[in-house]
Amino acid sequence: QVRLVESGGGLVQAGGSLRLSCAASGLTFSTYVMSWFRQAPGKEREFVATISWVAATYYGDSVQGRFAIARDNAKNTVSLQMNNLKPEDTAVYFCAAPRVPWNVLGRTPADYEYWGQGTQVTVSS
Repeated sequence: QVRLVESGGGLVQAGGSLRLSCAASGLTFSTYVMSWFRQAPGKEREFVATISWVAATYYGDSVQGRFAIARDNAKNTVSLQMNNLKPEDTAVYFCAAPRVPWNVLGRTPADYEYWGQGTQVTVSS
C-alpha cells in the first residue's frame, strides 16, 4: 500500500520561508518521479514542482526561482524549500506520485495516482 505523508506546513509572513517534507512508503521510491501540487480555496489543484529519479527538476511559472524541490532516495523523502513566500502561495500543498513512475511530463492531477493528505501553508501579508 502506497502512503505519502506531508509535513512542515504552517503560518509565515510574506517574504519568509518554509520547508515541506513528504515521506513515501509502499513504492520503489528511487524509480518514481515525485511532485508537489497545491490547491487554494475555490481554485483547481495546481502543479508546483517535479523531480525525476535522477534529480532533474521542473517548476511551475509562479514558483520558479523561489521554490526548490529535492529528494533523498536513501530516506524515501522529497522536500520543497519555499523562499520569498507571497500571500498568493497560501494553499494546501500535496505530495504526489504519478500513474506512470517515470512520467516527468505530468503537470495535471490526472497524471498522478498517489497523493498525500496535504499540509496547509498560510502566508500573511
